[in-house]
Amino acid sequence: MYPKKELAQILISACHQFKIETVVISPGSRNAPLTIGFSNHKDIETFSIVDERCAAFFALGIAQQTQKPVAILCTSGSALLNYYPAIAEAFYSNIPLVVISADRPKHLIDIGDGQTIRQENVFENHILFSANLIENPKFKTRNSQLIGEALQVATSNQGPVHINVPFDEPLYETVSSLDNFHFPHISMSSLENSQVDYPFFADIWNRAKKKMILVGVNYPDKKINELINFYAEDTSVLILTETTSNLHHENVVDAIDQLIFSLDESEFEELQPDVLITFGGMVISKKIKQFLRSYQPKHHWDIDEKKATNTFFSLTEFIQQKPLDFFQAFHHNVQKVTSDYQQRWLRCRDEKRNKHRQYFHQIEHSDLKAFGQIIKTLPENSQLQISNSSIIRYAQLFSFRESIKVFCNRGTSGIDGSTSTAIGAAVAFSDQTVFITGDLSFFYDSNALWNAHIPASFRIILVNNSGGGIFKIIPGPSTTNATQYFETPHCLTAEHLSKMYGFEYQKAYSTITINEQLESFYETSENPKILEIFTPSVENDLVLKNYFKYIQ
Repeated sequence: MYPKKELAQILISACHQFKIETVVISPGSRNAPLTIGFSNHKDIETFSIVDERCAAFFALGIAQQTQKPVAILCTSGSALLNYYPAIAEAFYSNIPLVVISADRPKHLIDIGDGQTIRQENVFENHILFSANLIENPKFKTRNSQLIGEALQVATSNQGPVHINVPFDEPLYETVSSLDNFHFPHISMSSLENSQVDYPFFADIWNRAKKKMILVGVNYPDKKINELINFYAEDTSVLILTETTSNLHHENVVDAIDQLIFSLDESEFEELQPDVLITFGGMVISKKIKQFLRSYQPKHHWDIDEKKATNTFFSLTEFIQQKPLDFFQAFHHNVQKVTSDYQQRWLRCRDEKRNKHRQYFHQIEHSDLKAFGQIIKTLPENSQLQISNSSIIRYAQLFSFRESIKVFCNRGTSGIDGSTSTAIGAAVAFSDQTVFITGDLSFFYDSNALWNAHIPASFRIILVNNSGGGIFKIIPGPSTTNATQYFETPHCLTAEHLSKMYGFEYQKAYSTITINEQLESFYETSENPKILEIFTPSVENDLVLKNYFKYIQ
C-alpha cells in the first residue's frame, strides 16, 4: 500500500535511491501520504515517536552511530518547530538529519486555517539546504531536482537538510505500487590532498620544539588513532584529548582541567605552544580555552572538512581536509624533534593523576565519588552516552578505558534531548549502551522514555543531587539572591517514571550501596534499567572545589 499522491511517491523513491534506511515518524494527518508510504516500504525501517522533539533527538542518536542520514517526518504547524533543538545540534555536530515536514498548500497559509505556520525556510540559520516543494505536476522536474540535491547534501556534507512538502486534501488515498523515479547524482566539490601545501606546513612543524595537538569531539576511528600514535611518540609534541575524542595513548593528556587548573603564569608560558593543531568538534574545557586565548600559539592550524573554528582567536591556517586524510599525508613530511616539552608535561600529568587517586580514596559520598565508582564498572566494549552540564564536566576528570566509546551532544551543549539521543544510539549500537545523566537533564527529557523501541540492554545511571549542581560549581550564581532560579531545587525521583515506562528501577544513596547496585546493574534483563544515585546537594560543590585545591 502506497500513497496515491505523486509528490509523496517521488520523495519516497528518492529516499530509497539515496539509501535513507531509517525514518522516524511522528503522528499527524497532513503527513499521512508519507507515513503510509514509508511504513509500507520493505527497504526502509520506520519508528513511531509521538513527541517531535524526542523523535528528532532519537533520530540524531541513530545517525550519530551509523554516520548515515536518518529522516524525521512530521505533520504541519508547530510540530515542525519542536525539531529545532535537534536540528541545531546536528548542524554544529555534523550529523546528517533529513527533516521532512508536511505542509498546507500556499493558498491556505496566513488565512486563519488550522495547524498552519510559515514553514518554508524556518530553519534558515541552522540548515545546510532547504527544499520547498510544490504539489503540482508542472513542477515535477523542479521538485525532483530539489529533493535530490537535499539528500545529496545531507549525505556528502554530513548535516541537516529540510524538505517541506505541501499536500492538499485528500490525504489518505492509496495505490498498490510505488512508481520508480530517477534522480541524477549531483557532484559535490572536495579539496584534494594535492591542494594542501604539505612541505610548507612541515617546514614550520619541523623547526618547532613546542607543538600541541588538541582533539575535541571525535567519532571512534582506529585509523586516526593509529596515525596520532606517531605524534604521541614525538618528544616535541603534547597531545591533549577531551573525553569525547575517543583517542587513547599512554603519552596523551586525557584530563585537561586536571593538568592546567592550578598552573601559574610562568608554567602557562612554558606550556604555550609554538604550533597548535586542532581537529574534532566542540571543546568542553573552559580552562584550555582560557589558556590558549591568553597564551596564543604562533601558528594555529584547524583541520576540518567543512568549516574553520577559530575558538582561540589565533587561527592562522584553515586546512579543509578530513583529519585522517591530512595526517596520512602529513606524517610522511615531518621529522621527530628532540625536546623536553612532552616529558615535562607528562610528568606533571602523572603527579596530578596520583593526587587524583589519593583524593578520591579519602572523600565521602558525593557526585565526584559516585562518578569514579561508575567509570570503574562500565562494561568492556560498551558505549557511554553522557548528558551535558555538570555530568560531562565530571567525566573530564577521569581516564576511560580504550574499549569505552564516549558520546555527548556538544554541538549546542544543551540538556534537551540527551536521553532521547542516548536511546537512539542504543538502537543503532549492537553492544551495551550506558547513559549517565543529571537530574535536571533527565526530568527535562523524560518524554524520551515514551518510546516502544528501547532495547532491554539500555542502562540509565541518574545522578540526582536535587537540582542544577552546575550552578553551585560555576562562579556567579551564589553571589546573587536568585539561586533558586538557577539551581531549581526539587524532591523528584525517577521511581514512578520507571514503573510507568516499564524500566527496572534500582537506587543507591551511599558509596557502599552504589557498589552493591552496580554489581547486578549490567546483568541481562527483560527490560531496560535505571539506577538512581542520590548525592548530597550541599556537599558536592565543596568536594569538587577542594579537589582542585588538593591536586595543585
